[in-house]
Amino acid sequence: MKFLRDLLDKQKPLFQKGGKLENLYYLYEAGETFMFSPNHTAATKGAQVKDAIDLKRMMITVVIAMIPCLLFGIYNTGHMHYLAVGEAATFGDKFVLGLTLVLPIVLVAYTAGGIVEAVFAVVRKHPINEGFLVTGMLIPLVVPATTPLWQVALATVFAVVIAKEVFGGTGMNILNVAMTARAFLYFAYPAQISGDQVWTYLGDKMPVDGFSGATALAVAYQSGQEGVNAVANLASHNSVLMDNMFSFQNLFMGFIPGSIGETSTLMVLIGAAILIFTGVGSWKIIFSGFAGAYLMAVVMQALAVNEFMAMPAHYHLVMGGVAFGIVFMATDPVSAAQTESGKWIYGLLIGVLTIIIRVTNPAYPEGIMLAVLFMNVFAPLIDYYVVKANKKRRLQRATV
Repeated sequence: MKFLRDLLDKQKPLFQKGGKLENLYYLYEAGETFMFSPNHTAATKGAQVKDAIDLKRMMITVVIAMIPCLLFGIYNTGHMHYLAVGEAATFGDKFVLGLTLVLPIVLVAYTAGGIVEAVFAVVRKHPINEGFLVTGMLIPLVVPATTPLWQVALATVFAVVIAKEVFGGTGMNILNVAMTARAFLYFAYPAQISGDQVWTYLGDKMPVDGFSGATALAVAYQSGQEGVNAVANLASHNSVLMDNMFSFQNLFMGFIPGSIGETSTLMVLIGAAILIFTGVGSWKIIFSGFAGAYLMAVVMQALAVNEFMAMPAHYHLVMGGVAFGIVFMATDPVSAAQTESGKWIYGLLIGVLTIIIRVTNPAYPEGIMLAVLFMNVFAPLIDYYVVKANKKRRLQRATV
């Protein structure tokens, strides 16, 4: 490490004021602070208190929390392929195949977003922030493994520019950047992010007879259209390949078709435990989000007019991206509610809206994406009325 430190110190004058590469100083500064702690403090007199956590370490913690979802998603991509074509394969074969599909998506997302961040940092002459460490991982986890790489790059650039940089950069965005990227793909290229054919990589091989790559939500929605029991239809789906393919246990574990990082509720809960234990993610938003989704599913079950609405409430918590969205998207510290009471309301409404959109909108049987983006917009309003109510209570207690 001393060699690397000496090398950076030797090159630093080139990037400082008056140096040949002065305009690229913030690119140098980004690399230096990524590898080493900054060697400066606030320009104030008196005692200095240095917190053990800063933006960089907070972002790294979130990335670590997503690693279980990433690793499982890599394996499951290969697993779904070999299941679809009816071939036996080892754990290593499945993981390697999944890695060849998932890793390029991760690299493209980081590269495209990193270039945008660097350009804005040079133009605006400000340091490159570490916020994209998380966004660059979130975007690959919320898309299918078959998403074309150019679409990943285009969605990443769109999201970073429109949802983040136009508002002032890291810490100023009102919308979750990764969810904005997914929304862009969904509305711009729906054929590549939805439907039976996009969730399982088949390469140049044909699927076995009777195989369908439909997601659990698509099967459940179709059950409502056909008037057959949703749970029974889920269990019998693709029974030629696997008994009880969409059983509750299998849905919870995640061995099902779906976006790379959101199929396994178990892996998501492991990530949630890391976020809550480290204090990086709000347990109030996570708990209220799941509670809101469950309670609304119970209400829908009581008012059911079709088999999809009548599906047991606990199935909704392990289907689609509801768990991943609540844990990793709704808890975004920038676009979420900031007040403690507001976090309860914010999370609850995300869960409620997710189920409402999921079971009542025939064009979009999911819900978490639109629910998070919608509540991102209303988060400041929630905080405004929470603060207003607190001020009113304090004024009533005030004495002259």
